[in-house]
Amino acid sequence: MGGEASLSRFRSGQIAVGQLLQDCQAQPPDYLLLMRLEDLGESMAMVTQILRILEDRGVCVIALEQDYQSSRTALSGQPGIAASQEAPLRSPSGSTQLLDLLDDIQLQQRSRRIRHGHAQNRLKRRPPPGKSPYGYRRGRDRYVIDRSVSPVVKDFVEHFLLYGSLRGAVRYLAKKHSKKISVSTGQRWLTHPVYRGDLVYKKDKVVMGTHAPLISREEGAQIDRLLRRNRSLSPRAASAARSLAGLVICAQCQSPMGISRVTSRGKKQEYLYLRPRNCAIQPKCRSIDYQQVLTQHITSICRELSPAIAEVNQPMIGQIKADLETQISAKRAILAQLSDLVKVEVLDRATAELRAYTLETEMSQLQQRLAQLPPANLEAIAQTVSIEQFWWDLSEAERRFYFREFIRQIEILRAAPGEWQIQLKFMF
Repeated sequence: MGGEASLSRFRSGQIAVGQLLQDCQAQPPDYLLLMRLEDLGESMAMVTQILRILEDRGVCVIALEQDYQSSRTALSGQPGIAASQEAPLRSPSGSTQLLDLLDDIQLQQRSRRIRHGHAQNRLKRRPPPGKSPYGYRRGRDRYVIDRSVSPVVKDFVEHFLLYGSLRGAVRYLAKKHSKKISVSTGQRWLTHPVYRGDLVYKKDKVVMGTHAPLISREEGAQIDRLLRRNRSLSPRAASAARSLAGLVICAQCQSPMGISRVTSRGKKQEYLYLRPRNCAIQPKCRSIDYQQVLTQHITSICRELSPAIAEVNQPMIGQIKADLETQISAKRAILAQLSDLVKVEVLDRATAELRAYTLETEMSQLQQRLAQLPPANLEAIAQTVSIEQFWWDLSEAERRFYFREFIRQIEILRAAPGEWQIQLKFMF
């Protein structure tokens, strides 16, 4: 149950019980059907008191989800109740039934009070119950960055952004900071909204900007792109040291090409080859020198990247971005008006808080869609990476990061024996 539903039910329940007692005083009904007895009040004393008032006025109370029905023996002396109505409704004593349900009613009321408290905390943008996430500590009403351990999280994020390898970042953390975490924990650090300054309620309701972030919005969008790209690769290829790992496929046998390392006996020099992993053709497709493929790949990406970006429908992306920003601005304007509506008593404070909570969760969803769009300076980036020397100045791990930003797949097209060329498939 969300914050709006919980608080609305709490207030409407109080109003409904008060109205019910007034109606029963003027013209009491014969029967009152309830889902559960705890709907009559927020405490056991209140439930018992209201139940006694209703039964004293001749109302037969029946709980549909519980084994409770008012005893008609207590009502038989009430005027207007015929003897023919008593027989079908005879049941064990209502007080006995109430004692049997005592523990269940108290448990449900305690659960309702806890949900009500959690709903109030959500409306006030307070952290949810439980242990604070690693890198933060609990402040008075929000998470506060823990200066003693937050550098560990930041260093982990920076390493992932530099090399694009989740498992590599986990190994780096264990080596540099002696902090051993699982891969799933590392992924949670990278993706959980709390590290981006947001709070998550009920698993899917996100309220943005509630505390200081450890990951900026730009870094978060880049992390999401890298993780989305790595999902199409095997775990070993995603964290492999070589820049072409997981990208090359043989067009003839459609087999992914793995990287093999060969060394000569007594020599330190090594030779790298790309070899099809699961070639079903006879004779099998031959391996290709890794360095030759890398050289031709860099030449091709410098030649083909800018024209490929020029073909992307930039006006359409710009229109989508403008529409999302317009919707966010409109909701932000409504949010700014709520305090004035409270001052002139158009809205009460509780209703304004509910409306603000709904607006902020809707704005966070729009912000997430906005972050998934391609970067606005894509053409400027293309001009930089279309220089061959840029690629050769990078390490293999750094090249792997940039290759996976732009390249979805590299196909090896074989012609005559020993002759081949590559074909690039870009991400956009």
